[in-house]
Amino acid sequence: MRTKSAAKNRINVVTLGCSKNVYDSEVLMGQLKAAGKDVVHEQEGRIVVINTCGFIENAKEESINTILEAVEAKEAGLLDKVFVTGCLSERYKPELEKEIPNVDQYFGTRDLPLLLKALGADYRKELVGERLTTTPQHFAYLKISEGCDRPCSFCAIPLMRGKHRSTPIEDLVTEAEKLAAKGVVELILIAQDLTYYGLDLYGERRLAELVTALSAVNGIQWIRLHYLFPTGFPEDVLDVIRENPKVCRYIDIPLQHIADNVLKSMRRGTTHAKTDKLLAAMREKVPGIAVRTTLIVGYPGETEADFDELLDWVRAQRFERLGVFTYSHEENTHAYGLEDDVPADVKAARQQAVMEVQREISLERNESMIGETLSVIIDRSEGDAYIGRTEFDSPDVDNEVRIEAPGLHLKRGTFVTARIIGATEYDLEAELVTRF
Repeated sequence: MRTKSAAKNRINVVTLGCSKNVYDSEVLMGQLKAAGKDVVHEQEGRIVVINTCGFIENAKEESINTILEAVEAKEAGLLDKVFVTGCLSERYKPELEKEIPNVDQYFGTRDLPLLLKALGADYRKELVGERLTTTPQHFAYLKISEGCDRPCSFCAIPLMRGKHRSTPIEDLVTEAEKLAAKGVVELILIAQDLTYYGLDLYGERRLAELVTALSAVNGIQWIRLHYLFPTGFPEDVLDVIRENPKVCRYIDIPLQHIADNVLKSMRRGTTHAKTDKLLAAMREKVPGIAVRTTLIVGYPGETEADFDELLDWVRAQRFERLGVFTYSHEENTHAYGLEDDVPADVKAARQQAVMEVQREISLERNESMIGETLSVIIDRSEGDAYIGRTEFDSPDVDNEVRIEAPGLHLKRGTFVTARIIGATEYDLEAELVTRF
């Protein structure tokens, strides 16, 4: 952590974890900038704010190591102050204060006004949508709600984020308008659970209405949906995806498992049969939709038969995008009372087995696209090539499209049409057809 030459009062915000944390850091930075503070993101500064993740064991280790590194830099005289916020701090504040006392102050996920006060700024409620975005200029995350009311046995998010709280539609439209004015053309809607949106505010699910309202914002070209819960899925959202050209034919729906006994223990509120019915409805109502899911292997009590059922199901469903986590035994969750009886090496082997199947599926799907002409958004350049994505791909987690275009200048955030000429397991090669 090189900070010796940094300005004395500069605040460096370090973000760990998921896109929700990215959003929270951007809101914090927007408040600090409005207060006249010199604030940067993951650059040099003698005051450091670490926005931590506390979701699973690996994320907790990364957060703790980052805190320890900052404390060591402070003790060496390279930093003046270290503040810690976010999920790890919300969940383990007393333990952290005891074990790492050289941090100046710890804050939870709902302590933004207190954190700002410690940094010499006042929280300004009127700054709706004022964020200092850290993503490339052309896309941004839009967090539509906070917290979660779902009872999943393995998940500690309600402990760290609290109950579900939707942001009003009009506030989200205002935020989208401000983002569009800064050059954002792609909105990635995020929350712990998008499908629950509106129940607390309006007494009914209003995700479809929200997406429609956001699509009317001038300048927004793509809207992408992340993290939809399968139980109680509002199928009117599928109608919006099918009919509204600004809404990407893409859904991120973490399904976690498929064996009925595992789903029941996970408290997912669904079954193998209901899950298959929902997936069939998605593909029927939105032809060509890309479904991204994540799975958990090694959950307590997961037998070889349960895993074989999961593996066969992955083969049958042929998901466009898929990721796999190994189960993490988290304190104070419902599943913590169960025996973590699947050995670590078995968890890892099951994870690898699923991903081997998915690699084959992904390669076959990508090769089947050779010859197609698709709309691509340009994310960056690499030498004479440009790297972009289709509507079926979210940044950082999905496929990329490489377009060789020597002598041409393609601006980031612009759309082109490209013909697919080659494919690997997780990427596509293309030639430029037209640019807009």
